[in-house]
Amino acid sequence: MTDIDIAHAAMEAAPDDDAARLRFYEGLADTELFMLLGQEAEGDQITPELFEIEDQQFTLVFDREERLSQFVGRVAPYAGLPGRTLAEMLAGQRIGLALNLEVAPSAMLIPAEAVDWLVTTLGNAPEETEAHLSEISAPNVPEAVVTGLDRKLAIAAGRALFAYLAAATYDDGGRGHVLAFIDAVDGAENALATAASEALTFSGIEAGMIDVLFVRSSDPLAAHLAKVGLRFDLPQPEVPEAPAAPGMDPDNPPNLR
Repeated sequence: MTDIDIAHAAMEAAPDDDAARLRFYEGLADTELFMLLGQEAEGDQITPELFEIEDQQFTLVFDREERLSQFVGRVAPYAGLPGRTLAEMLAGQRIGLALNLEVAPSAMLIPAEAVDWLVTTLGNAPEETEAHLSEISAPNVPEAVVTGLDRKLAIAAGRALFAYLAAATYDDGGRGHVLAFIDAVDGAENALATAASEALTFSGIEAGMIDVLFVRSSDPLAAHLAKVGLRFDLPQPEVPEAPAAPGMDPDNPPNLR
């Protein structure tokens, strides 16, 4: 079973559990999906194959290339896209996602309204503010937050060495938590802050706010965080592979036609 299969099964087993539903949609956004095309891609232009099901248009997507091949039963053009990129491309066009139809236990129709909701949820970008720490200590957050951060940071490969979660007290007396990224790669700050924000959004509970810091390993604060903070190791990729199909570069998504 794939991660999507597992998340879908958990959602189906507990239809009233908002947390399970959120985890499924989080996984959908973070998964590479393979979309059936109506014709071969031309440069950055792609044309999805659309089907009308229950009076609504859907595009066929699969979380494995072999599942797409199994469904189609022939050689067919397709594009590999991060789920979030695909959702953003389809938002507002009243096109839903027909996921893994007939080839997996996670087969389902995701209506256009759910696609729009996912894009709106992912669009809750973090805000930049200024605050001064007076004290940091061991964190005290729900396990769902820790699990969500661990899951989200596992796919932020190479953007920082690691991160520390710690409780924080500010000069104005306010209290909260901070997630400090150590030796973040230049230019990766926004992506890392967004990953942390999404981990909270999809945790399924009222987790409060977590402020994000970027700290160099030579900073004395890094040494203090190492003593009291909960550490998250980010995978370090060996050599990044070149995109193999249209849409594989999230910074340069293709255009629908």
